[in-house]
Amino acid sequence: MFGARFLARALRSCSSAPCPGHRPPARLSVRDALGAQSTSGERVKVQGWIRSVRSQKEVLFLHINDGSSLESLQVVADSSFDNRELAFGSSVEVQGQLVKSPSKKQNMELKAEKIEVVGNCDATDNGFVHIHTPIITSNDCEGAGELFQVEPSSKIKMPEENFFNVPAFLTVSGQLHLEVMSGAFTQVFTFGPTFRAENSQSRRHLAEFYMVEAEISFVESLQDLMQVMEGLFKTATMMVLSNCPEDVELCHKFIAPGQKERLEHMLKNNFLIISYTEAVEILKQSSQNFTFTPEWGVDLHTEHEKYLVKHCGNIPVFVINYPLALKPFYMRDNEDGPQHTVAAVDLLVPGVGELFGGSLREERYHFLEQRLARSGLTETYQWYLDLRRFGSVPHGGFGMGFERYLQCILGIDNIKDVIPFPRFTHSCIL
Repeated sequence: MFGARFLARALRSCSSAPCPGHRPPARLSVRDALGAQSTSGERVKVQGWIRSVRSQKEVLFLHINDGSSLESLQVVADSSFDNRELAFGSSVEVQGQLVKSPSKKQNMELKAEKIEVVGNCDATDNGFVHIHTPIITSNDCEGAGELFQVEPSSKIKMPEENFFNVPAFLTVSGQLHLEVMSGAFTQVFTFGPTFRAENSQSRRHLAEFYMVEAEISFVESLQDLMQVMEGLFKTATMMVLSNCPEDVELCHKFIAPGQKERLEHMLKNNFLIISYTEAVEILKQSSQNFTFTPEWGVDLHTEHEKYLVKHCGNIPVFVINYPLALKPFYMRDNEDGPQHTVAAVDLLVPGVGELFGGSLREERYHFLEQRLARSGLTETYQWYLDLRRFGSVPHGGFGMGFERYLQCILGIDNIKDVIPFPRFTHSCIL
C-alpha cells in the first residue's frame, strides 16, 4: 500500500507496433476520453498511471488514470503486450483507437496499438520495510507531555512496584523507533494506533487514532521529503478510488456534495509550498477576523490552516521552516538567525487543515547534543544521541493521521464519524 514515490527511469517501450496513420495521435486526458461522444477512427494518445491490470489468455485489460477524473479509462490490448513492468502504479503512454465500450460501466474504451512504460513501479516492493513499532514506550516523541501512562491494575495493591522499572506510556508516535530501523533498512514505515491525552472534543481530535509514519535515510532536503508525502497522498487516494468507487461515491453523494470535484482538483494539481513566515504574513494581511491573532513565533491554529488552503485556491499546501521554539528537539536546525527556524513541514489540506507533519532530523551530533542539554533530556535520550555517533546519515520522515485522511477524501466534517469506536475526552464507550 505504501506507494510513496516513483523512481524516474529511461523510457521503455512495450511494443513497436507500426502506426496506421501519418498524423501524430491527438493527446487526450482520461476525462476527455471518457466523455467523448463519437469516434471517427482517429488515433489518440492517453498518458497516466496504471490502477489495475487483468490478463486473460488472448486479451489484456488495463485501467489507467491521470488525475483528471475519478473514473479510470479501460485499455484493451492484445495479450502479447503483457509485461511485468505493466503493474499497478507504473506510468504509461498508450496510443490507439478510442472506441465505444460494450460495457455499461463506461462510455468509451481505448483499443491499444502501442503501450510505452514511462516509469515503472513495483507496488509490492518499493523499498519500504514495514516495521511494527511498539505501542508501549518509555519516550515522549512529541515532547508535549500529552501521554497516557501504563500501569498494571495490581499496582493498586502494591504501589511500591514499577512493572517496567521506568515510567511507561502509550505511544504518541513510532518515529524514534523508525529512526533506529532506518539505519538498517534505509526506508521504513509503520501503520498503527497512536494515543494523545489531549483534552479536546473538537471535530478533528481523537485520543486514539491511526498513523502512517515513514522514515527515510539519505534524505537531504525538504523537497525530497515533500515529494514522498505528495506521492503517498495521491497514490493512496487513487488506489481507494479504484478499489472502493461505490463507497466513495456514496459519501460524496449524500454527505459531501461537490467533494468529488474538490478531490479531482487536489489530485490534478501540484501541491504548493510556502514558508511559515510567508504564511504568517498572508494571515496578517487577511481581512478575516481570527479568534487567535496570527503572530510570528506562535503556532498556527485550525482556522489559520483552513484559511491558508483557501487562499491557495483549495490546493493542498506545504508550510515549511517553522520557528525552532515551536518544534521538538529532533528537527534539523536551519542555522538561519535571527529568525531561528528548523526544517519542518506540515501539509495542509482543504476541509481539515494539517494532515501530514514531518521534518528533516538533526543528524549532526553536536547540534543534537546542545538541543538535548538545553531541554534537560540528555540522559533520557542518550541512546538517541548515540545513533549520531555510529554511521549517522542525513534522514527525515513524516506522519499522516489516517482518520484525518479519510475526512479529507470523503468530505466528512467530524473525525468521530470515520472511526467505529471513537475515543475522546469523557467518552470510552465499549
